[in-house]
Amino acid sequence: MRPTGWQVLAGIMVNAFYAMKNYPIMMINTVLSPLSFLIVITFVSKGALIGEAIEGGLIMSMFQAGTSLQGDLSHYKNDFKLQDMVVSTPSTPLAYVTGMAIGEIIYSLPAIAVLVVLAGIYIHPDLGGALQLLAVLLLMFLASVTIGFTLSTFSSDIVQSFAFSRLISTLFSTLPPVYYPITYIPLPYRYFAYLSPTTYAAEISQNLTGIVQFDTTTIATAWIVLVAVSFALLLVSIRKARWREI
Repeated sequence: MRPTGWQVLAGIMVNAFYAMKNYPIMMINTVLSPLSFLIVITFVSKGALIGEAIEGGLIMSMFQAGTSLQGDLSHYKNDFKLQDMVVSTPSTPLAYVTGMAIGEIIYSLPAIAVLVVLAGIYIHPDLGGALQLLAVLLLMFLASVTIGFTLSTFSSDIVQSFAFSRLISTLFSTLPPVYYPITYIPLPYRYFAYLSPTTYAAEISQNLTGIVQFDTTTIATAWIVLVAVSFALLLVSIRKARWREI
């Protein structure tokens, strides 16, 4: 394995397997958070919105996995001085963050696995739809990882990091119409929902599986916005993140 591969693997071991082995109780939160919203929406809608709720759970899981990176990186940086040690080695920020980010995905696998099984039972996406849905989820993860990494480099306290992480998750994966169609929001307030990239992800996902049908222009716009926002956040992260202390 090349040095970069070992660096990525080290990040995975630190951020996934170490935490899963020593703090298994934390995994319960990663499962309950998306599934609790799914259960509530399903009961309230009497099963009518179970498809939207499953897709919303997937979007929320991927987004929260990325934003959780902020708290973990801040913890390792401020409490263990891990980032200072990594900076002094040939390891690159990309290898470090990639390993940590993959660790977040592994940590979230129980919730994702349950949601994927439910999607296969209730949504039945074809291969093309499943691949496009995967692309949407990866873009959501990319956007949230860049947010989490950038904020973690500015954070000086783990409490502050967790506060920002929860705030971002609420603003982007709980308040927007992720678990239900945007048409449920009255039109004067609907425009506020479009301030969140997760709204576009939900529209694409719901349209792909035929749960809600949107016109071609709406879906094309959603793809453009989602890709543009994801890579804009990546560019901001590259330019503004503090890899080395000044």
